[in-house]
Amino acid sequence: MSEENLYVYGAIDAEDLDLEISGVGGAERVYTITHKTISAIVSDIDTTDPERTDENVQAHDEVLRTVLEHGDGRTVVPMQFGMAFKDARTLKNVLRGTRPAFKRALNDVEGMVELGVKVVAEENTDLDESTVEEAAERLTEVSVNEVENGQFSDRLLLNRSYLVERDAQAEFGEAVDELEAELGDVLVQYTGPWAPYNFVDIHVGVDR
Repeated sequence: MSEENLYVYGAIDAEDLDLEISGVGGAERVYTITHKTISAIVSDIDTTDPERTDENVQAHDEVLRTVLEHGDGRTVVPMQFGMAFKDARTLKNVLRGTRPAFKRALNDVEGMVELGVKVVAEENTDLDESTVEEAAERLTEVSVNEVENGQFSDRLLLNRSYLVERDAQAEFGEAVDELEAELGDVLVQYTGPWAPYNFVDIHVGVDR
């Protein structure tokens, strides 16, 4: 596999990382390339236009999750899937121009992770929106921020992402258990921790 092209997962405060984990496009190693105070999380790839397969998207997410939790953990600003550059010099030029934005984003989500909660009604369950909203208030109380995700089914009563302090994850998990117990005949899908995709907004527009 060519080492000239670099796939970028996200950014962290400057740190030298080198991990043997599966990445996008069959990569077996993920490492960092640093410009001043920002390190990009990268792996080698043989294209600058990676295919958006389920396997690649999952690898992208899992790399960020691994970096997020590796060792003592760290704050991660994720990139959306598909960012690849022809070489390290091109990437460093991008980091030079976007470093202030990355630093702001890292500060905004410092010490935080994203957690997802879906509540799906069982067949013939009679729950109204106000009941679900009232039960979900506890989740709001133990999180820093939240965003609504798509309601793609009539049985999907709640679909939100929450920004939660890393140290408050156990408390948030207890709140999810309370939600499930209070609502009764529902299926609760609780996922994470993830890099905070829904709480940062970094746009990279360059000739890659």
